[in-house]
Parts: sequence; C-alpha cells; structure tokens
Amino acid sequence: MKKYLFCVSLFLFLFSFIYAQQRDSRVRDYLSPVRVVWQQNGEQILGANNLLLEGNGQTDFVNKNICRMISTEHDRPAILLDFGKELQGGLQIVTGMCASHKPIHVRIRFGESVSESMCEIDGINGATNDHALRDFVVTLPWAGVFEVGNTGFRFVRIDLLDESTTLHLEEVRAISVYRDLPYRGTFQCSDQLLNKIWMTGAYTVHLNMQNYLWDGIKRDRLVWIGDMYPEVMTINTVFGYNEVVPKSLDLVRDMSALPAWMNGISAYSIWWLLIQYEWFCYQGDLSYLKEQKQYMCDLLRLLLSKIDEKGCENLNGFRFLDWPSSGNKPAVNAGLHALMVWAMQYGAKLCDILEESQLADDCRKASDRMIAAADTVIVPFEKQNVSPDTPGMKQAAALMSLAGMIDKNQANDKYLAFNGAKGFSTFYGFYMLEAMAMAGNYQGAIDIIREYWGAMIALGATTFWEDFNIDWVPEAAPIDNLVPEGKKDIHGDFGAHCYKGFRHSLCHGWASAPTYWLSKYVLGIYPIDPGCQTVTIRPNLGDLEWAEGTFPTPYGDIKVRHERGQNGEIKSDIKVPEGIKIVR
Repeated sequence: MKKYLFCVSLFLFLFSFIYAQQRDSRVRDYLSPVRVVWQQNGEQILGANNLLLEGNGQTDFVNKNICRMISTEHDRPAILLDFGKELQGGLQIVTGMCASHKPIHVRIRFGESVSESMCEIDGINGATNDHALRDFVVTLPWAGVFEVGNTGFRFVRIDLLDESTTLHLEEVRAISVYRDLPYRGTFQCSDQLLNKIWMTGAYTVHLNMQNYLWDGIKRDRLVWIGDMYPEVMTINTVFGYNEVVPKSLDLVRDMSALPAWMNGISAYSIWWLLIQYEWFCYQGDLSYLKEQKQYMCDLLRLLLSKIDEKGCENLNGFRFLDWPSSGNKPAVNAGLHALMVWAMQYGAKLCDILEESQLADDCRKASDRMIAAADTVIVPFEKQNVSPDTPGMKQAAALMSLAGMIDKNQANDKYLAFNGAKGFSTFYGFYMLEAMAMAGNYQGAIDIIREYWGAMIALGATTFWEDFNIDWVPEAAPIDNLVPEGKKDIHGDFGAHCYKGFRHSLCHGWASAPTYWLSKYVLGIYPIDPGCQTVTIRPNLGDLEWAEGTFPTPYGDIKVRHERGQNGEIKSDIKVPEGIKIVR
C-alpha cells in the first residue's frame, strides 16, 4: 500500500511539474504587524493589540484573542498597522464568527509611508493605483480567510464601511513574496550606520528580484535596463549568480528589435552593453555571453553609426541620464558623450572575447575620436554659470571621469566632493561614488554615504528611495508616523518629474550603490579576471577601525577581515576558495 501511495504521489508531482506553464521561483512568508500606529473611533475597536500576536492563517470557532471593529449608524472605525519594514506582496485577513453571517465590506489602503496609507487618491497628491492597486474596497467572508493585494508596502489601513456592523478580525498578516536567497556577501565594520546602510541596500535589491528584476516594487514594477546596472552590481556583491539577471536582460533584448532603443532610451541600450560586460567579469559565463553575440555586435554597429567623423555623438530618442539632471542640457550632452566612450571601451573588450577583431578595432578608434572631441561637450558644460552641486553637474562629471574624458582629481575636487551630498542622486550616486574612489577620495565617499543614505535611514527608510534630495531634510517628518503640525511630509510634499508626492517609490533598486561600494572599496574586493579567477583585495578603511565580510564568487565565498593597528597599519586576514588568485 505504501509503495502504491508513493507511486501515485510521485506521478502527481511529475505531472504538475511537466504541465505547469510557469513555476513561481518565489516563496511566501506571513508576517504579523509589529505596531498599531493609529485608530479612528478607537473606542469602537476592541482588542486591537491582538492583531500583533503570531497567527497561523486558520479561522476557528473559539473567537479568542480577536480584534472587534464595531460601527454605528454614523461612525466607522479604522485602524492603521505597521509591518515593520518594506515588503512586496499583499494581505491575509482571517475573520471570525460574528453574530451576522453577512459578508462585510472594508476599504484597504497600502502605503510605503504612514501618510500614503492615510491619503486619498485625489489627482493632486500623487497617490495612485497605477502599476499596482493599493486603495480599494473588498468583501470579507464570515469565518474565512481572505487574501488580497500585490504591491510594495509597509503600512496598511483598514476601514470598516458597513454601518451598525461588528467585524471580527482574528488575524491581519502581511504576505511577503520574495526569492528565498542566502546573503552570501556580507559587510560589518566599526560604524553601525554603515552596516545598516549596506544591509538596507542589499534588502532593497532583494525585494526587487521578483520574477524579473524590477525597478521598484510599488512602481513601476518593470524591467528598466538603466536601473539594472546598480542592481546587478549589488547582486554580484550580495547574492552572486542569480537567474533573474540574464532572464531580465534577455526579456528587454527580445522586446527591443534594433534599431529601437531599449525602454525607448538610447542610454539604456548602452547600459545593457555595460551590464553584459560586468556580468561576465563577475560570473564568467562565456556561453551566455556568446548567446548575446549577434545582438551585441549589431548594437555596437548601431552605436558606431551615431558617432560622426569628428567624434561627436548624435544619439536620437529620449536623451536621458537620470531625472534630476534632465533640465541641464549641457550636462546631459556631456554625460551621453561619456557613456558612448564607455560603450566603445567596453564594446572593444567584449569583441575581443567574442573574437570580433575588426569590430573591436572600430570601437577603439571611435573611443579615441570621441575622447579627442571631448571639448565639444566639456566647454559648454563648464561654461555654465551654475554651482558645481547644481542638478546634473555631479552626474556628468562622474561619467566623464570614469570614461577618461576629464582628470579624475579635477572631477572629484571641483564637482563630486563639493558641498558634500548636495547634488547627489539615488541613481547616479552610484557613479559619483565610483568616480570619487577613482580619485582616491575614499573618506569623502564614506562621509557622503553617511550623510546622504544615512539621512534616508534617519527618516525611517527600511529600503532606499527612487530619489532623494538632501535639501528635503530640514523640518521633514519621518515616514513611520503621522506628520506633526508644522513639519514637512518627506513622502507627500516632495518629488518631481514622474514621482511627485505619493507616487514616489520608496523601494528602488538603483539606489543601492553603498552596498556595492563598501564591499568593493572598504573590503577592497574586486574581480580583475572573468569569473573572479583573479581578484584584488586592497582595503580602504578611511576612519574605520576595522571591517570584515564575505564576497560571493563562482568558486565559493571569499572571507576577509581588515583591522587597523596602533601604528595605523592595516592587518588583513584573508580566506580564499581554491582556484582564485589574489592580487594585493
């Protein structure tokens, strides 16, 4: 009999596996709220703290440890719950047995901030149901389990809508949907704020690793290739290889038949090329790179056609770096010129690997012409009568430095290090920090990480945001409480472009730069041969006393600890998997 049951079970398992059109690679966790933030008509809500107890997702007939929401003809109770951290998923509501067997109507509002979960969709404040529904009415069953929602959130408000009704809530739990992955990369140091920033960046990207690699879990929930570059570098640093990266790269490639630009943005097709190079450097998957050969070579030829004989680019389509720089045309022009140089440099290296010698030579010649013509964009950029921290200036300066168009120390001293975090952005902060490190200004970069990303932490962030301006900080209230009178709402009162007010995403993977940067430059770990066959380990502690962590490679995880001695000398303990060569 046991043998028969085993055979039947095996058959059913294989049958479901073979015939499933798509199997979800994610898992679901159920989390109870950690705090009741607010109640409306609180005297009509009995046992609210029972919702904080651990649940099991099963209704019963005991009606013990329940929360009762009681409405009258004129008054309707409401409750706001905090699940403690940003999540991707929905809500599970377990109802008990109230006297009436009628279904009950409630309004549910998800929010990434307290104020978003309390607001109305009024067409003015930015609140929206775009990309994912976050404000809607549902009908709850009597003595049942109801699941709803698929969005990014931390807070949930529930309003009882029916009059003269009692709603028995046994449980209200968040459904967290994510890829169950080990954090192979780690980082710890003598500064707890930096530790928290590193982990927050890692968690931000982790949440966006859904079926595909998204930009944000509330919106847009899309694969934007430019956004992916910082995300992929964080994945390389924290998780190592994961199929979500090639799956997402291939998705957009297949939707973008040349000469169309990826996501309609010329720079984003360039970012696809640069990601391919970085992914190969970290993961060493030559077979995957070869699968890209035809598209990659055709894309390089298309990019070459956008460079004239004088070495000037004439990219068509949406000319875009990041949103804060959009109004600074000379900066955008200079940045796109630098991106094209970078594309030609990386393109030549990729063509060498793929044995496309003529195309590699064409790319190198184009890069040389563009660097020789750099003054055509540098002069208009520098002639602007604006402060070096004006939006766009640090973005363009960082790209030009990384592409070798301007002196790295000049870029750092004149632009990147000027006035601290003022002029930084969440997306291009990645390249600003990278360019500061290139100039050897490790301490300045560490200070800006503390100031800029640390400010989001201080304002209640558990993930990093789509955009952030250090000028927003004065008189701003944190996201995890009601905004006091006289304070600014950091979520609802700020934002620009496509992310005004509550439309602003508070979980955006492109903002994860410090996670990658701290591992690369403080721990000092970076691959110099494909697949991490050879890795540099050159720590830069700045003002830190010690730093330690791990770094994932295809051979296993590297483990390091760096400690400053009394004489200031750095002592390192390094453990490396077999097969990796270390350069100090």
